[in-house]
Amino acid sequence: MNTGVILKKEKEKVLHQRHHWVFSGAIHSFPPSFTNGDILPVFSFAKELLGHGYFNQNSSLCGRMISFGSEDPHETLLQNIKNAIALRKRLFSQNETAYRLINGEGDLIPGLIVDRYGDYLVIQISTLGMERLKPLIISHLTTLLSLKGIYEKSLIHTRKEEGLEPFEGNLYGETADLVEISERGSKFLVSYLRGQKTGFFLDQREMRSLIGEYSKGKRVLNCFSYTGGFSIAALNHGAKYAHSIDISKEALELAKSNLLLNKFDPEVNKIITEDVTKFLRFTPSLDYDIVILDPPAFAKKKQDVIQACKGYKEINRQAIQKMPPGSLLLTCSCSYHVDEELFQKVIFQAALDAKRSVKIIGKHRLSPDHPINLYHPEGSYLKSLLLYIS
Repeated sequence: MNTGVILKKEKEKVLHQRHHWVFSGAIHSFPPSFTNGDILPVFSFAKELLGHGYFNQNSSLCGRMISFGSEDPHETLLQNIKNAIALRKRLFSQNETAYRLINGEGDLIPGLIVDRYGDYLVIQISTLGMERLKPLIISHLTTLLSLKGIYEKSLIHTRKEEGLEPFEGNLYGETADLVEISERGSKFLVSYLRGQKTGFFLDQREMRSLIGEYSKGKRVLNCFSYTGGFSIAALNHGAKYAHSIDISKEALELAKSNLLLNKFDPEVNKIITEDVTKFLRFTPSLDYDIVILDPPAFAKKKQDVIQACKGYKEINRQAIQKMPPGSLLLTCSCSYHVDEELFQKVIFQAALDAKRSVKIIGKHRLSPDHPINLYHPEGSYLKSLLLYIS
């Protein structure tokens, strides 16, 4: 009797290559009866055990591997959590109090994101299989770490494909409205309860440092600033001033608090509540040495790509056209469906339309707490170009 998933002929190659995803088109048969979200053994058509994964027949990406070969899936899950924690301890000193602790497939744990803010964890679960494993995950995290609280913020649209409703709530211990974190000498207040994503854009750690390297004595404009991450990094590296613009009043209130926390004057370092696209369109010139464009994802679905590219082109054209000669533009995209090659083509068109000479002097620096599994390149989503405008 079949108690596992059997793949079609010649569909086992990706699992031999330790890729975590199994699509419905690769499956020959499921067990006669199982509950969606169950962990099942996976066999080749020739009945070779390939590993264990959790499955959901209602999704086209119906399986995600937890272990490979004969490894026990639950033991492997625990070991991968331990490995993820050990890697962060190696990467960061005790002075660095915020980082991504578990990065999904990048840490061999598909469907799970865990961010650490001081003594608090914020988790995001995207799959039914990981939802079923949640009690075990919480048990492991609380056993392995000294924590004040664990909060879940699973509001991503992909949960719908898994048959899951958005969920937000406390899972363990206490909650904190504001947590103070430290990142390379900069201090930030994070609200994981009210903020975007899990509260802070940890994935831009290295790019904040890069901007800092160029900021001494410079005038900085931080567009889509959120709570002022790039602004604080620039100021702590000696920027003359940094102006922050965002449409969210709540985010900018926290940006102002972050300026004060780092002992910078909000009167000098202006906070501008405005739609960035309108600001760029109607501002005659951008008299800054450094401009940062780090918008939210313009393409949340594959169908959004054409419209997203139009959006990226327009904001970059406006910036490139209006920036002074010798200035720097850091432009970013976190849209998974707009890959690096396409993003660079969009920026090329923006520069061409702006009739400016533009050089690429830097590209995205991966934050090491966001590892990409070599066998799972789909984990890469963030693109950045540092441009010199002539």
